[in-house]
Amino acid sequence: MGNIDVGENINIKKIMHVMRHAPHGTIYTYEGLEMILIMAAYEQDLSVAFIGDGVYALKKDQNTAAIGIKGFAKTFMALDGYDVEKLYVDQLSLEERGLTEDDLLVKVEVLGSGEIGKLMNEQDVVIHH
Repeated sequence: MGNIDVGENINIKKIMHVMRHAPHGTIYTYEGLEMILIMAAYEQDLSVAFIGDGVYALKKDQNTAAIGIKGFAKTFMALDGYDVEKLYVDQLSLEERGLTEDDLLVKVEVLGSGEIGKLMNEQDVVIHH
């Protein structure tokens, strides 16, 4: 009898992190980012959706000196190095905040809310931050 190769990827889950809060003033975005980096070490199929004020987490040129905290926005740039490459931004959320894709630190896919909702339905787990 030959060996049966069940594959190494049998326990991979599709997990979407949804960032809904502004990056500063609460711990949601920072803790969400930490959780994403930890999960990336376990080679899961990760994606991140930025909705509502969550889009501000990716805004270029954030200056946090006035609020006395160290900025962490550039850490989102490191996600690519952890194979977290599926970054989605809600189009209406960008438009309502006067932002465009050019205002963001990282390459994202801008989608309508219906398309993001469809992606959420395809996940094994959705985690809201």
